[in-house]
Amino acid sequence: MPGALARHKVTPAYGAAGEATLDLHNYVEGLLGCLDELQQNGHLTGITDIVLSSQWHSIVALDNNGAALTPVIPWVDTRSVAAAVGSDFDEHAFHARTGAWLHRLYWTRRIPWLRSLISPAAYAGLPDLVLERLTGVRVTSVSIASGTGTLDLASGTYDDEALAVAGVSAAALPPIVPTGWTGALSAEYARRWPGLVGVPIHPPTGDGAASNVGTGGYDESTAAVTVGTSAAVRVVHPIEDAPELPWELWRYRVDDKRAVTGMAFSAAGNLHAWLTGVLRLQDPEPFDVEIGSSRVVAIPFQAGTRPPDTVPSGSGVFFGLSFDDTAADLLAASLQGASLEVDRGLRLLDGLFGRPLEVVLGGGGIDASAWWRRCLTATFARPTTTCSEPEVGARGAAAVALGLSPAPGGETQKPVAAEAERVDLLRPRYEALRALAVQAAPQLKNPGELL
Repeated sequence: MPGALARHKVTPAYGAAGEATLDLHNYVEGLLGCLDELQQNGHLTGITDIVLSSQWHSIVALDNNGAALTPVIPWVDTRSVAAAVGSDFDEHAFHARTGAWLHRLYWTRRIPWLRSLISPAAYAGLPDLVLERLTGVRVTSVSIASGTGTLDLASGTYDDEALAVAGVSAAALPPIVPTGWTGALSAEYARRWPGLVGVPIHPPTGDGAASNVGTGGYDESTAAVTVGTSAAVRVVHPIEDAPELPWELWRYRVDDKRAVTGMAFSAAGNLHAWLTGVLRLQDPEPFDVEIGSSRVVAIPFQAGTRPPDTVPSGSGVFFGLSFDDTAADLLAASLQGASLEVDRGLRLLDGLFGRPLEVVLGGGGIDASAWWRRCLTATFARPTTTCSEPEVGARGAAAVALGLSPAPGGETQKPVAAEAERVDLLRPRYEALRALAVQAAPQLKNPGELL
């Protein structure tokens, strides 16, 4: 459990052409301000290690001097250009090797787009630049590099074909350091935070990998379901002899020896927040609605689907509405739909690892909703254990850096038989209506434009 927390809220700036950017200076200064706050309150003494958990997929274009030419471009930004590949390009082989698709999330699409606008000399992700600000050294971890879509997962080095698609050499990207690498606080900050002088600073861990480990899903026996703004279900496993990657799943790296395989979903905590606001719900928990109720079925495609599916945002659907349905019915149906989407990923992972996986739950959405925890448990039709620590990313980054295996520490919940039975009866109807929603949605010719 953390002894102290300091927060600085950062909100992307959005634009009509799909822009979503973060101000790099304000972001980094906000982070440094959090350290100042901890220093002022006496919390930067006795620190033995500094660890970082950070978002995957961000990119910043840099000039010859390492100065930023662009704001931070995070995963939610939808701008890109079509991938320029030959007819002999095998995306299935590329996906198996890199764990990524040719999607605008990744640098294989971002870099050509940026080069069409400006003339960068180099590129880095937000965590790389934060680490550089603290240590004076621009490097990246194998975990963060895997989220760029340019990493050969097996070797832990940049992939030649991915670099060719992006149109850059490895020299334009941050060097990849091993998991055991540590940096030191630069002299610039020695007076500012004297308690951190000489404390080793570990390379960042991608937030999804860190959240998995921090929740308690750190080996191939356990799937971690995390619910924040979006949601994901993932399994951490050795990179050596990793099972063949299905086309529907992505795979990134945790550290030098482990990978994380999973599926992500665009509608989760954002769906809950949107509905409670739109419906003006005083109680954000639909306790009066039975889990697995088939009266209303919600297909939670408000933010579309993640690759490789091709459903764009604005495709959410409610089926079976009647005049006696309430706001709570709509909220319950939406949370049930999101649960069934996560269950699709869990079942794929069950099949990949050859057995029903144990399940641990974590994240702000899990912590905030007892009804949703019960719904997920009934949908998965197996016990779930909730992580007792809400800051799963920070906890996981520390565990990766220090070689720890934290237990979830929270309560284990068994599925209620009647609820699990109702969900099982609902599932065929949900799948049939989901197929209708996919058919009715405008299918993108270029899946790389998906949110």
